[in-house]
Amino acid sequence: MFMGTTTDTKPGASLSSVTLEVADVEEARRFYSAFGVDAYIRLRACEEADGAGFRGFTLALTVSGPATVDGFVATAVAAGATVLKPATKSLWGYGGVVRAPDGAIWKIATSARKDTGHVTRTVDEVVLLLGVQDVKATRQFYVDRGLTVGKSFGGKYAEFLPADSDPVKLALYKRRALAKDLGVPDDTTTFHGIVLGSANGAFTDPDGFTWEPTAPADAARS
Repeated sequence: MFMGTTTDTKPGASLSSVTLEVADVEEARRFYSAFGVDAYIRLRACEEADGAGFRGFTLALTVSGPATVDGFVATAVAAGATVLKPATKSLWGYGGVVRAPDGAIWKIATSARKDTGHVTRTVDEVVLLLGVQDVKATRQFYVDRGLTVGKSFGGKYAEFLPADSDPVKLALYKRRALAKDLGVPDDTTTFHGIVLGSANGAFTDPDGFTWEPTAPADAARS
């Protein structure tokens, strides 16, 4: 989707888990299981969680073709999601945006404009896009904590190299641009509803996204 500076170095520290904070863990678990993305996230109960507002991030699924995009969108809606942007063709390919019942926003997209194979339920890649005020400054913040830049597009976008075992790739995008891309207003909510895991210890980034030491998967899903 973006062209820019790339590196060939191996990743250092990385994003080893993504935990969504939700009001009802069992309801969220049912939704994400039906949606088909439960393998990529963890869930945690949070009294502050609600389904409103822009939380400053999106989880983006890359799939093989338009029909697969349509399939994931339809499954999400059937399970309780709300369509924010109907799936349609764009400069970059084909994609749509939905909001899960817990409030998290998901984008499902493909670079293909026509289907060239069978419709599948396969996810090629999951990217966590954090909406940040200053991409360059936040990129450097993460580099200082051991993450390795895989792709950079000036002050607009940056992407970090994942470790082989990481289920989700981390990327940074200008917050206002991300909100526009998702079809939501860039409101002032400070509730992110997401906690990121790393072997790099606990810290909070310049935009208020919280990181903590990665817990075992079974403990995080309980």
